[in-house]
Amino acid sequence: MSEQQKRVLIITYYWPPSGGSGVQRWLKFAKYLPSNGWQPVVYTPENPEFPSIDPSLEKDVPASAIVIKRQILEPYNIYKKFVGLKKNDRINTGFLSEKEKPGKLEMLSRWIRGNFFIPDARRFWVSPSVRFLKKHLRQHPVDLIISTGPPHSLHLIAQKLQKSTGTPWIADFRDPWTNIDFYEDLMLTRLADKKHHKLEKLVLEDAQHILVVGKTMKDEFSDIVEAKKITVLPNGYDDDDQHLAKADVDDKFSIAHIGSFSPARNPQTLWKVLSELVEEDSNFATDLIIRAVGTIDHSVQKAISDNALDPFVERIQYLPHDLVMSEQQRAAVLMLVVNRSKNAKGILTGKVFEYLLSGRPILAIGPVDGDLAALMEEVGAPSLVDYDDEAALKKRVKELYADFKQRKEPEAPDVTAYSRSALTKKLSHLMETVSRSSDER
Repeated sequence: MSEQQKRVLIITYYWPPSGGSGVQRWLKFAKYLPSNGWQPVVYTPENPEFPSIDPSLEKDVPASAIVIKRQILEPYNIYKKFVGLKKNDRINTGFLSEKEKPGKLEMLSRWIRGNFFIPDARRFWVSPSVRFLKKHLRQHPVDLIISTGPPHSLHLIAQKLQKSTGTPWIADFRDPWTNIDFYEDLMLTRLADKKHHKLEKLVLEDAQHILVVGKTMKDEFSDIVEAKKITVLPNGYDDDDQHLAKADVDDKFSIAHIGSFSPARNPQTLWKVLSELVEEDSNFATDLIIRAVGTIDHSVQKAISDNALDPFVERIQYLPHDLVMSEQQRAAVLMLVVNRSKNAKGILTGKVFEYLLSGRPILAIGPVDGDLAALMEEVGAPSLVDYDDEAALKKRVKELYADFKQRKEPEAPDVTAYSRSALTKKLSHLMETVSRSSDER
């Protein structure tokens, strides 16, 4: 490590061997921070409850990174016993369930989680983490603290550390807090809702700077704190992942959805359109494959069945990231559905950028005036189709099928500005500014 390198403490719940979307953002930032003058010091749980495991991501942890793992009290172990799950069963994010409907015990546990575990089930990790890190930082100081949420409890750790040590702090929001898509599913009392909003406001006010993944979230937070205190730093793609994506395109018209298929991502109108096209065109019926890579909520499976599409579905369970990249490459079409929720306009996931990088045709469904729609227009990708616009959806699927039959490839969108290395360079400049302004005060 260079003597000129600064040190940044990154407080994150998701870290390899965690799989899924939550780990990607700060794993990739940490990967490229050393070449931008920062040594990452990662603080993460030793015994977390991850929805998926992907040891292949461990190769991206930079050699110079210091990773500190500490025990966490996980209430989900009690939750599993309460609702009859096995110890090794995984808990899905966003209340995704493969059961027909949540049982009474599950609904009760959801109410308890929302009203007693504020801001989330990791709240019990806050106090022991603060005690440990205060002592650790006295012996091994850092120049900057970054917390990333959800879970938003981790912002409370950084908040208390900043107050006790004076070390500048950046709060990173991969998803909103009180505007997250499943917030209403928490069945909050008025008192619990008030507490969530109070904690959110204090975190936004106390942090020296705030990172968000899209413009909509910045606009929302700007109602609470000054906009100049907030920087949009989107997710992106890793150049090094491109060599993982080696696969021939399917001979069939495969429409692939990669990732958790939650209730909020259930494209009801699309299922109706596909069912109609199957009836209208025997060639389309012969060619069609609906490939779902990842967990499927029962509501999605039911909608597929109600539209008589079961014979066309190919299910693949969770895959490690390198194989996911190959699945993207072999799909005739990639399906991208924005969560249908109150924060839909602000949803801009990391998967979007990998989809764009793949060069495969994308069938994107969601708000036509949101952050994703603006991104697609910026990079020259096809525009979104609204959730309920049946005519536009049918037209788009027909166009994609015609291109498939003619082996017509789409024009590659220009996403170079969203490489993880380029984004980390922007991040490092911001980190330098925040740490320097603190030194000057």
